[in-house]
Amino acid sequence: MKVCYEGKFLKFMDKEGWEWVERHNCRTVAVILPILDRDKTVFVEQYRKPVACSVIEFPAGLVGDGEDYMENIKEAARRELIEETGYDSAKVSYVTKGPASAGLSNELMEIFLAEELTEVGEGGGVEGEDITVHVIKLEDVDEWLSNQEKSGKLIDLKVWAGLRVIENKIKK
Repeated sequence: MKVCYEGKFLKFMDKEGWEWVERHNCRTVAVILPILDRDKTVFVEQYRKPVACSVIEFPAGLVGDGEDYMENIKEAARRELIEETGYDSAKVSYVTKGPASAGLSNELMEIFLAEELTEVGEGGGVEGEDITVHVIKLEDVDEWLSNQEKSGKLIDLKVWAGLRVIENKIKK
């Protein structure tokens, strides 16, 4: 295995002709599925340079980036929820873990359900981020997402899987 290129946050790797990208500035990515008042969810919208477009996503962020490499994953999920949406969660529970794009990167995502939300700020992200927060009723999600897509935005595929988890949780 060889390192073909190493940047500030990523390494371009090659092993026997298979190329992929590795992050070397974090341990994993936390993805948060917020449930607000049992009938709403919270999305974030950000312009993503790699796809040159605004993307509708669930809140998410790097775990262990910066100085705290051993940051607790559940606490990182809660921190990212607050930073990006302005909501805190009294109940964060683990859902699952898996690869983001197994053919391109070794990056793993851990998904958490966030319930019992309380608004504690405006959200919008940290310095250098420009995040728009959208609180959407679950009964309106399909139409809203369709309209977002028609307006030229991309919908992160994790949104569809996350909505299934939320719907199953609410049915209980």
